[in-house]
Amino acid sequence: MTRYEWLRWLALPVLPVHLQLVRQDLKRLVASMNRDYKDGVQLLDVGGRKSPYTIGLPVQVTLLDVPQESATQTELHLGFTETILSSIQDKRSNIQGLVIEDMTQSAQPSEIYDAVACIEVIEHVEEDALFVKHIARVLKPGGWAYFTTPNGDFIKNEGPHKNPDHVRHYSKRELEELLKQYFDIVEVTYAVKTGKYRVGGLTGFSKKRPWLFLKTSFCNLVNRLQSRNVSQSSQNTAHLIAKVRKS
Repeated sequence: MTRYEWLRWLALPVLPVHLQLVRQDLKRLVASMNRDYKDGVQLLDVGGRKSPYTIGLPVQVTLLDVPQESATQTELHLGFTETILSSIQDKRSNIQGLVIEDMTQSAQPSEIYDAVACIEVIEHVEEDALFVKHIARVLKPGGWAYFTTPNGDFIKNEGPHKNPDHVRHYSKRELEELLKQYFDIVEVTYAVKTGKYRVGGLTGFSKKRPWLFLKTSFCNLVNRLQSRNVSQSSQNTAHLIAKVRKS
């Protein structure tokens, strides 16, 4: 592991709960894979950009994202640029490949990945059915995919806080119906308690204001406790998590 990866691993317990939960889930899914992978588990991270969720995982990661072209993408830190690509390669030890393309028009070969991670991405995609179809296509038989997205049963993308780059927020039922078109096993649950501690935990760290680290860390620790046993709670939860598998 690189120095950057060690620092991220040490900081994980006080980082936002969504990141902790995704990292934990991905680690468990990788550990559950009992086949003999001579070249390592091949994982495609769709829309991963800097991909903090797969740092240090015992997998070979291929990052796939669209080029950063629009002003909105730049403002929201979406998409790839040459600078971002170079930075990732310097910091990460498990990055095997980098692909700049739109997943809805993917030219990737079929059945080449053991797993796919798609974290807070699908809500940005206009042609979501085509997007999911291509993810299923590039997965090997028996492979799994992991999605997270805002919980549309509770968080509506409208009003003064509307995210201009979000096409839709799915309800649990809508996400299940979409994924069942392309995967044989689909499990969708809720995650991360909303409220002031979740919001406080999302505050960025600052060298000029080091006390923010203590505040943010405390909020994330409290939110982690709050977020236990909320997998069936449609209200006051921030995310949907989908674990799917291809026969």
